Amino acid sequence: MRIVGKLIKGTTLLKEDSYAIEDTEGSYQERLEKCLVEICSQLKIEVPLWFSKNTREFVRFRRTSFNEDQFFNPVFFDRFEIKVE
Repeated sequence: MRIVGKLIKGTTLLKEDSYAIEDTEGSYQERLEKCLVEICSQLKIEVPLWFSKNTREFVRFRRTSFNEDQFFNPVFFDRFEIKVE
């Protein structure tokens, strides 16, 4: 599983990074959670709250986005997007 994370402000891409996991142990959800935590660590942001809208988007499109309301602390970007490749 490879996940790509992007920090976006308006229409500008501020930062992009990816994380790949070769481990096939555990459920898909557990691997996704590990990738999300690692990509957030690499981008130096906190892990956002995952809402039901994120689940719907992710199941349908294999991508989802998080806005500033899904973070406890103020953020310097408008949107954080993740996509599984």
